[in-house]
Amino acid sequence: MRLLLDTNIVIFLMTDHSHLSKNVAELLQDPENILYVSAETIREIIILFKNKGFSSKQWKTCDAFIDSLNKTFGIATLPIDKNVMRTYAHLTLNERQGHKDPSDHVIISHAITLKMPLISSDTRFPFYIKQKLDLIFNKR
Repeated sequence: MRLLLDTNIVIFLMTDHSHLSKNVAELLQDPENILYVSAETIREIIILFKNKGFSSKQWKTCDAFIDSLNKTFGIATLPIDKNVMRTYAHLTLNERQGHKDPSDHVIISHAITLKMPLISSDTRFPFYIKQKLDLIFNKR
């Protein structure tokens, strides 16, 4: 099965497995599953590194972290194309919960467009299920 990982899941997978639920950890370790991230996740990680919001003894640079996504963890990066942007343009936002994060919206749109399950810990994501998001919620 192809799985799209939200940024928080990527960070948990690469740094602290204790934040992954048992069922999500099993999905991530199953060799039959193919793991992906949106290019938007890469952009978020770059911002975290640049703003010193993420540091690691294992990865001294953002480049090393990004290289490790594929080389160590086997996670492929999906480009954002016009179809993803069309989905994003039509996405109804979760205003009731104040969900204004455009990066989240792009990642959600990516999952909807490609019809891929999205794994996330974000409690605001279930709102998008009625817009055809296939969500696997990581309950911590």
